Amino acid sequence: SIKDLPSRLPSGLTVGAIPRREDPRDVLISRSGLPLHQLPKGSRVGTSSLRRQAQLLHYRPDLVIVPVRGNIDTRLRKLAEGEYDAIVLAAAGLLRMGWAQKITEYLSPDICLPAVGQGALGIEIREEDQEVEALVHKLHSPETEAAIIAERAFLHHLGGGCQVPVGALGRIEANRLVLRGMISSVNGKRLLTGKREGAISEAVTIGRALAEDLLDAGGRDILAEIERGQKQKGKMAER
Repeated sequence: SIKDLPSRLPSGLTVGAIPRREDPRDVLISRSGLPLHQLPKGSRVGTSSLRRQAQLLHYRPDLVIVPVRGNIDTRLRKLAEGEYDAIVLAAAGLLRMGWAQKITEYLSPDICLPAVGQGALGIEIREEDQEVEALVHKLHSPETEAAIIAERAFLHHLGGGCQVPVGALGRIEANRLVLRGMISSVNGKRLLTGKREGAISEAVTIGRALAEDLLDAGGRDILAEIERGQKQKGKMAER
């Protein structure tokens, strides 16, 4: 998964191809079959993603967000057993398993922007292996690659790390690269979104520019607030 790919690969390895992206959206699966906006007040929604937590609470502050661990099977079992009223997962994983019928609702990026690289795969190969490179290159999608480059440039320029709720989604529209991004406080009370677009060849520039837009709009304050919270947790853990 590109989402889990480090910014720098080990020496001797490279990404030989990025295939066409699967659906990048998040999805809701609820026990009742109700969509997100109809879940009763106080419903327990399972997710361990700070990005999802922040956006869900921004949209529905009356929900109770509960951590959920394990693979897809484990999470679905816990939902069926009543530990949660609903869970939020990446659409791509369910679709690749052939479980589209389990999905209650696809969450609009207007409500929940996905993680950087969500739904995309990167095929790692040895740098000098030209034969394998030629084979996997047939699977390569330049459009997906451009979107991923912009998203990763956005994340890298923010520099917030994994403890910061950040989302981004790049798309090719009318031969232009359109990038949307989000940064939020953990509780979702301060959530900033923005959009940049430009030539597909300017993916890195677009990502960096959008990050700078959000930093200037209050993102630096959000990052500082999260950093203070992490330091306080560290001090409490030492006691």
